[in-house]
Amino acid sequence: MKIFAIADLHFDFKKEKPMDIFGENWINHEEKIINNWINTVENQDLVLIPGDISWSLKLDDAINDLVRIEELPGSKIIGRGNHDYWWSTSSKLESLGFKTIKFLKNNSFTYNSIVVCGTRGWDSKEDAAEVSNEKIYLRELNRLKISLDSAEKNRDKILVMLHYPPFDNEGNPNDFFSLMKEYRVDTCIYGHLHAEGHKNIREGFIEGIRVHCVSSDYLDFNLKRIEIL
Repeated sequence: MKIFAIADLHFDFKKEKPMDIFGENWINHEEKIINNWINTVENQDLVLIPGDISWSLKLDDAINDLVRIEELPGSKIIGRGNHDYWWSTSSKLESLGFKTIKFLKNNSFTYNSIVVCGTRGWDSKEDAAEVSNEKIYLRELNRLKISLDSAEKNRDKILVMLHYPPFDNEGNPNDFFSLMKEYRVDTCIYGHLHAEGHKNIREGFIEGIRVHCVSSDYLDFNLKRIEIL
C-alpha cells in the first residue's frame, strides 16, 4: 500500500465556480487532478484529502462530486475544509454508503501500522481575536485531541490531516502543532494555501514532525506520495 495526498480539489459538478480566476494554472484543473490520479494511484493505495473537496453548499449537491472521487482508484479518507459547507453529521455522511470513502470527523482510521487522525484546523490564533473565531479555533483544537485520543490504543505511526497550516502568521508552530508534538505525531499534511499564499508554506522535518503541504495548485495538481519512515 502506498499513501498519496492532495488537498483543495475544489470540484464543481455544476460548473458555477470557475477556479481560473485564481490563475491560468487552474484551467481544467479537475481534469488534471483526475488524469494524474488515474495514472498514479492503484486500488490498494490510500489517498488522503484534507479539505475543500466540493464547492457545493448542500450535501445533496456534493454527492455528485463525491461520486467522482468514489469511482477513482484507491481508498480515500476525506477531511473538512473551510469551503466544505455541505459537510454534515457523521450519520448522514456514513449513510451515503460509499465503499472507498471514509470521513474523518472526531475519529481515526488505521491502515496497517499507520493511524490517520485529524480535523479542519483554523486560522492562526492572532487571526482569531473575535470571540466567534476564537471559539472555532478552540473547538477545532479539541476535535484534533478527540481524534488523537481515539487512535491512542492502536497507535504506531500517527499521521495527522489538517486543512489549515499548523503555523501562525510568522511561520511558527501553533497550538495544533504543539498538540501533535504532545501525541508524538510522525507526519502532518495540510492544504489551504494557494497562489501568493505559497510563500507562507513550511515543509520538512520540523521539531520532530515531517510536514507536507499538499494544496493541489502547489503540487501542480498531482498527488504527492507520502512516505512514513
